[in-house]
Amino acid sequence: MDTAQFPPPRRRNNGGRGKILLALLIAACIVSVLSIGVWSLFGPNRNQITPSYGAEKPIFYKGKLLNGQAKGIGDSLLIPLSVIKDLVDPEIAYEQETKSVIITTGKNVVRLQPEQLKAWVNEKPFELRFPVEEEEGETYVPVEPLARFYGVRFAESEETGIVTLLKPGDIVTWVAAPAADKEGSEISVPVREAPTIRAPMVGRLKQGERASVWSEEDGWYYVQLSNGYVGYVEEKSILLAGSETIASANPEEENSFVPKKPMGQRIVLAWEQVHTKTPDPGKFGQMHGLNVVSPTWFHLLDGEGALENRADASYVRWAHDRGYQVWALFSNRFDPKLTAQALSSYDRRMTIARQLVSWAEMYKLDGINIDFENVNLEDGPGLTQFVRELTPLLHEAGLTVSIDVTFVSSSPNWSMFYDRKALAGIVDYMMLMAYDEHWATSPVAGSVASLPWVERGLKQLIDEYGIPPSKLILGVPFYSRVWTEETADGKTKVSSKAVGMEAVRSIIEKNGLSPKFDADTGQNYVEYEENGAVKKIWLEDETSMESRANLVLKYGLAGLAAWSRGFEKESIWVTIDKVLQSSP
Repeated sequence: MDTAQFPPPRRRNNGGRGKILLALLIAACIVSVLSIGVWSLFGPNRNQITPSYGAEKPIFYKGKLLNGQAKGIGDSLLIPLSVIKDLVDPEIAYEQETKSVIITTGKNVVRLQPEQLKAWVNEKPFELRFPVEEEEGETYVPVEPLARFYGVRFAESEETGIVTLLKPGDIVTWVAAPAADKEGSEISVPVREAPTIRAPMVGRLKQGERASVWSEEDGWYYVQLSNGYVGYVEEKSILLAGSETIASANPEEENSFVPKKPMGQRIVLAWEQVHTKTPDPGKFGQMHGLNVVSPTWFHLLDGEGALENRADASYVRWAHDRGYQVWALFSNRFDPKLTAQALSSYDRRMTIARQLVSWAEMYKLDGINIDFENVNLEDGPGLTQFVRELTPLLHEAGLTVSIDVTFVSSSPNWSMFYDRKALAGIVDYMMLMAYDEHWATSPVAGSVASLPWVERGLKQLIDEYGIPPSKLILGVPFYSRVWTEETADGKTKVSSKAVGMEAVRSIIEKNGLSPKFDADTGQNYVEYEENGAVKKIWLEDETSMESRANLVLKYGLAGLAAWSRGFEKESIWVTIDKVLQSSP
């Protein structure tokens, strides 16, 4: 074979292709590194952290961390009183003198004391499984009475120790993870520290678990997991799983008391002044439209809570025979020092309450009218607390509860001490003592209660204080004042005397006077001279009483109360009856 005919084989040159492959490999590495970097810069954060809430047993409400922490575990869980006061009931009281936690609801007054398993509900004992505790200046209350009397629900996580609190009426919206992805794998949804995928995770919402939603922010839900941790989940990654309204655990604890309605369209009450002995009702005239009498029978006797009793069983029988209800009046004797002492402790207040309940049952009363006047401003909260504690006990005995208040003024002892809004929320009726615009020692003569003054005060309580008109009873005067103005050395001395309607009629007849209508006060007025002095009277009569009764209709009030029976003339009852009881 002639090998010269075939060229020699060529050697392969792989250098160029190798370089290309190497370049591609390097490029792939660069892309991979860049991808990882981009992912780490802009992709979801895969780190998970354990949240710290600054307490061993933190407490949450609607996803918000509260001040203070719980104690105990399971049934022995205890909640700080400060948390309960801030969140559940601002009126729950702690009394340092007797170391008592006092809960008042519409139906119950509850007393709890540290280290004692015996508690008291409406002065009846009941046993607790765990007592109130005190530690480092904080009082801790067991969850048992909180659930019973407030219907509060508590959830405690064994995993984290977090306590979650819910109140009756709260609405909880639930979310859950989707059942599975397209490949059928179970899904758990990241819950992040902040509403961004760059935030670390505080946990994951797993299959079969629900989280409560507390707010929404730019495509994210703020949620709380079953272990108590809070964080954010993307709305698009989860499913809504329904909602729930937290109901009271004990609906029977809600206030269901309805005061017994007197006969007639509206309440028409007359206070009965009892100085030492109840007047003989056999000597009373006709009182058309009257349906409630309030004799001044019970009075504070000493600072320990003992009461004076002037009640008369025969008077009650007389009233009931005529279809009248009897709301006995209880007064503080207008003594601020005595009042301060008697209201200063739970034990003293309960001493008062026990006597009132006992006497109400003994005399078959229908109600108690509370008349506390001339009270020091600093003792106003004590009065409100007393009414909170007394009212459930009176309601349990089937009694209507009312309290007398003045119109709003700048006088600390005669007006400012009343917490009118709080009191109106406790009692069944609030009596407006709409008189003494010009009082006995007023430096100037004037009407006992001019109609514009009454209407302004009434509107203020309704509009500014939010007191329901259906709880208000308008107090009206059956008396007038005879004013005497005497001038000596260029100075005018003013004095007055309270008189009834018949006495005014006698003065008018004796002096041959003709009353004139005073448009500024809405009343009839007379003026005359006697022994060199000027006498002035703004009359309480059919004209003024008809106008006052019409205010009851105009504002939809519960009725009218008169101070006091015995000052009126018989015809005034016809006027009241015609306006109030004959009008629908």
